[in-house]
Amino acid sequence: MKKVRSAMSAKDGQARFKPRDFVSVPRFLLGVCFLFAAAAFAQRPANTFATFDVTGAGRAYQQGTVASGINTAGVIAGYYYDALDVAHGFVRTAAGAITTFDAVGAGTGANQGTFAIGINTGGKIAGYYVDAGNASHGFVRTAAGVITAFNVTGAGAGANQGTFAAGINTGGRIAGYSVDGTNVSHGFVRTAAGVITAFNVTGAGTGANQGTFAASIATGGTIAGYSIDGSNVNHGFVRTSAGVVTVFNVSSAGTDAFQGTFVGGINTAGTITGYSISGSNVVSGFVRTSAGVITTFAASGAGTGTVANAINTAGTIAGFYYDTSLAFHGFMRTSSGTITTLDVPGAGTGEGSGTVANGINTAGDIVGYFLADNGPYHGFLLTP
Repeated sequence: MKKVRSAMSAKDGQARFKPRDFVSVPRFLLGVCFLFAAAAFAQRPANTFATFDVTGAGRAYQQGTVASGINTAGVIAGYYYDALDVAHGFVRTAAGAITTFDAVGAGTGANQGTFAIGINTGGKIAGYYVDAGNASHGFVRTAAGVITAFNVTGAGAGANQGTFAAGINTGGRIAGYSVDGTNVSHGFVRTAAGVITAFNVTGAGTGANQGTFAASIATGGTIAGYSIDGSNVNHGFVRTSAGVVTVFNVSSAGTDAFQGTFVGGINTAGTITGYSISGSNVVSGFVRTSAGVITTFAASGAGTGTVANAINTAGTIAGFYYDTSLAFHGFMRTSSGTITTLDVPGAGTGEGSGTVANGINTAGDIVGYFLADNGPYHGFLLTP
């Protein structure tokens, strides 16, 4: 399986993946099934879905609107692909007004442009942009619209190299990773004042597409992420604000290349969520308490895998799973383990179509995107 590079997002430390990266995932997971027959599942409640498209978003397959994160006030950050496959950032108020923006220096070619990933309580947005040479640069955008670009020292300037902002917390600290000139990744944290500290997890590999990936950051500055070792196996980690790193693995995680533990998000209490891939390539969601207790889970109806993307202060998790037709379905899992399937009306049921939940705020509002069969991305907001 090709390693999926994350285009990550955070509110309470949430991490996301670019939807275009999902296209290769179902083929890898084909034939994989879950053995978690006891997984909790609830009937769908009367959730309210609001769907939206940014003006200028393309209408072809793998174009359109992607909602990445949502803050406590209900303000949504995300990006959209236009008809030329160029990405542009956007912010959507709780009242539905949408403002688009582009970072200075963002490229105008296919798969280049501006990716707004995370948003904090004050409305600051973190993300990255891809320039004309396909190198990435981090940025932070204030609620007033002022954009500041930044680069980690040592970040490469070649294609698929550079600086990738992953999450932003209430205090304005940003976590993410950089890819150097030899394609090795390194974690970083950036203070609100702009001071950047790079770090590497012990045991992280030093080959191409290996290294340390900071995925999310909590209010207190604790960072969660994963590392890829010299054998291309993934391991989760948590790093305190003082820089102390603890590596962890889901007990059922495999030890072959492209298996292991993958981290999605962390909340204020230090509870971490994500997913693991076992030795038989079974994909399971997990939740890890601040004390280190790990519980795995699978959504009922998941034919090929359950991926946990985000967790809020109450411990409610948002993510998605694949069914036996390789269609996506969003889900919400409460702290008590009850899982509810979330399908946006109009979402497709074919391979690569359906609903993906990306972010969740303190109130339990969930954002993400959905696709009709062979259609473009559409943003959604679910209000429970």
